[in-house]
Amino acid sequence: MHLDSQKPEQIRHYLACRGWIVDDERVVSVEKPGEGNMNYTLRVRTGKLDSVAGSRSFIVKQSRPYVEKYPTIAAPAERAVIEGQYYRKTQQVPALHAAQPELFDLDPEHNILVMQDLGEASDFMNLYQPGVTLTTDELDALIHYAETLHNQFRQATPDPAFANRAMRTLNHEHIFRYPFMPHNGFDLDTIQPGLQEAAMPYKQNEVLKQAIAQLGTVYLGETHRGADPTLLHGDYYPGSWLRTASGVRVIDPEFCFFGPAEFDLGVMLAHLYLSQQPDSLIQTVLTNYDRPTGFDETLLHQFTGVEILRRLIGLAQLPMSLSLKKKMALLEKAAGMLG
Repeated sequence: MHLDSQKPEQIRHYLACRGWIVDDERVVSVEKPGEGNMNYTLRVRTGKLDSVAGSRSFIVKQSRPYVEKYPTIAAPAERAVIEGQYYRKTQQVPALHAAQPELFDLDPEHNILVMQDLGEASDFMNLYQPGVTLTTDELDALIHYAETLHNQFRQATPDPAFANRAMRTLNHEHIFRYPFMPHNGFDLDTIQPGLQEAAMPYKQNEVLKQAIAQLGTVYLGETHRGADPTLLHGDYYPGSWLRTASGVRVIDPEFCFFGPAEFDLGVMLAHLYLSQQPDSLIQTVLTNYDRPTGFDETLLHQFTGVEILRRLIGLAQLPMSLSLKKKMALLEKAAGMLG
């Protein structure tokens, strides 16, 4: 089964075979619910034949052996299965269940998920635009989700079902290695004139790069620091947060794994810095987040720093409108966090 928005009958047949569409139900429309990066995602609306009653909608999502937005970049095809396992496990906790879409079906053979449609929603990517800030309620919801996840699923020995090694290897390359290669073939001046030159001191700083490499071994689970491993979302940034009519929801946990809670929180903080959120909001996270026992503040700062660096000088660019001067100040701040 290869999902294709141009083949609604094929989608109807697939959903019928999986038991999600009955005999007198048809596919009314198929559309993309938003701009995704990793996967092929569709909103499928159905209705009863000769009736306007009984309409329903699902999110149907398939992972393929490449990044959907960048088909030349290979990616583990089974990542949807890992995502489905995450939803199944976290749905056991009411606070997490309520803050994410409900999983209806997981098809490991075709790497397809069928999930609750959260309705018209938007992610938080507009935070990177000038003057857009999180509300207090939104920030509280994001903190609560992270701390609940990190405190509910701690265990000294990581669950092998969530090793997610292939996705971690992919992410490791783009967080801890590729951005710091002096000649990686990615001309940062195509993003912003002068950025390539601004990045070179960090690409050529061997002490900094050694610290980043050591941090990468913690991410991969080859060395241990901080609190006992816990289930992590793995990509806890504005693209994985949704504004819905019912409040904040968290999606896209395909990078999930058992690891240090400091990683998820560090990524969150990095994006608050990158989106120029008020210092008071950043301080609220640092003050209100309920840390697991053994939480390492130095490790938190290091993960925050490397995420800022890689988002500014790596391939995974953000829709920012920051001046070169502000980016240079962020680069310096981030490097200081790793010192």
